[in-house]
Amino acid sequence: MAKKTVQKTEDETLEIKKEKTRLGTRDLAEACLPFERPVVELEKKINELRAHSQNGIDLSGEIKSLEKKLEKALKDIFDQLTPWQRVQVARHPLRPYTLDYVKYLTEDFIELHGDRHFCDDRAIITGFARWNGKQPVCIVGHQKGRDTKENLLRSFGSAHPEGYRKAIRVMRLAEKFGLPILCFIDTPGAYPGIGAEERGQAEAIAYNIREISDLAVPIIVIVIGEGGSGGALGIGVGDRVYMLENAYYSVISPEGCAAILWKEPSRTPDAASALKLTADDLLQLNVIDMIIPEPLGGAHRDFETTAENIRKVINQALEELKDIPKKDLPDLRYQKFRKMGVFASK
Repeated sequence: MAKKTVQKTEDETLEIKKEKTRLGTRDLAEACLPFERPVVELEKKINELRAHSQNGIDLSGEIKSLEKKLEKALKDIFDQLTPWQRVQVARHPLRPYTLDYVKYLTEDFIELHGDRHFCDDRAIITGFARWNGKQPVCIVGHQKGRDTKENLLRSFGSAHPEGYRKAIRVMRLAEKFGLPILCFIDTPGAYPGIGAEERGQAEAIAYNIREISDLAVPIIVIVIGEGGSGGALGIGVGDRVYMLENAYYSVISPEGCAAILWKEPSRTPDAASALKLTADDLLQLNVIDMIIPEPLGGAHRDFETTAENIRKVINQALEELKDIPKKDLPDLRYQKFRKMGVFASK
């Protein structure tokens, strides 16, 4: 019996290692953003030199020189990103999604399906897992797809009403058993189709905001990519709200804002600046509690470091929240959100 347990642990470890490798070996050149092209060209040259050096040719000096240029290029680009460029990084097709973090950061994840009313919405994943190998936690998060087929299955991360109803159903289970809830936000917005509206999209989101506010367990929210409008707020009420450095959180997409205000798609970068949707902006406005740093070049270039940064922040939050009586959490959460948007004018 003991041997079987050891074997299972080794298999799980192997799967985690495979997942890390999968995230680290995708071809960045195929999905690079326009402003990333200089970096990708340097990476190509470095890889070519490394391939030649395997044939017995010493090219270590040239490789080191190019690696220095690569690091400088990354700093020059990513230290000066505009709000619109950060939106593009948040939407990067190789950026880690909720299930990537869940597989890396947790153990024994069991996904729960269905809202018990209509169907199972794959745009939101819910379930339970073990955090740090021992503490049971509830997981709720948006999930996008890696290819066209999966994106159609998951509605490109845009949840239907049944997705939000599934989320609150599982969150109530977490409250019943006294488990902390971890929410990962990554959606361009709630699904805008006629069927979603017919089934009560607005009501489902509003209901979730009210009900999540009253849950007597710790809730930690992290915006890992896109944080679009009510689609994000439907699972975004928490005691601690964090954002990855290159994520965005906004009442509307920059494209939608440009279409409404100027009726001109070319004004999208201006809309992104006006919306104050970056992590720096939202920290100054007290909408979020902390910015989680990303490695140089973004989360899609170094998944493991990003995931470990998230682990540290969640560990700290769980430590802080465990000392607060659970009966006090709803009131503190209410006061936290009531303070948002309050300002004084002369």
